[in-house]
Amino acid sequence: MTMQLASTEIASRTAAIIQELKGFEGPLLPILHGIQEEFGHVPQDVLPVIAEALNISRAEVHGVVSFYHDFRARPAGRHVLKLCQAEACQSMGSDAVAAKLKQLLGIGFHETTRDGSVTLEPVYCLGLCACAPSAMLDGEVIGRLDDEKLDEIVAEVRS
Repeated sequence: MTMQLASTEIASRTAAIIQELKGFEGPLLPILHGIQEEFGHVPQDVLPVIAEALNISRAEVHGVVSFYHDFRARPAGRHVLKLCQAEACQSMGSDAVAAKLKQLLGIGFHETTRDGSVTLEPVYCLGLCACAPSAMLDGEVIGRLDDEKLDEIVAEVRS
C-alpha cells in the first residue's frame, strides 16, 4: 500500500468516526477513543482534521491527546501491559516488579518489544490497592504480583 493510499484510507476512516460521534456532548474524547480503537493509536495527521470538524484549535486537540496517558502516538504491541506505579503499589514493591519486568522483556516504560508482542506502560492506580502490586494485561486486572505471576505474564505475552 502506498503512503498516499494509506493516508487517504486513514482520512476516510477518521471522517467516518468523527461523523458518527460528533453529535455527542463533549465529543472530543469519544472521537479520540474511536480513532485509537480503529488504528491502535492516534496518528498525528488526524489532529487537524478533528480540530476542524469540532471547530476547536489544533492545540486543544493536541493538549487532550498528550494529557491522557491512554492515548498513544504510535501503535502498541499485540499485548498492552500496564503496571501500577501509584503509592500503594510502590509501598508493596512495584518498583522491584517494574525492574524485573523491564529486564525480562528487555524494554522500559512506553516501549514495545522488538517482536511487537508487548508494550509496557506505567499507570497510576488501577483500583486494586488492597491487592498491590497490580497490573492490567489487555484490560484484565492482575493483583498480588510476584515472581511466579510475572513469569506467567511474560510467557503469555511472548506466546
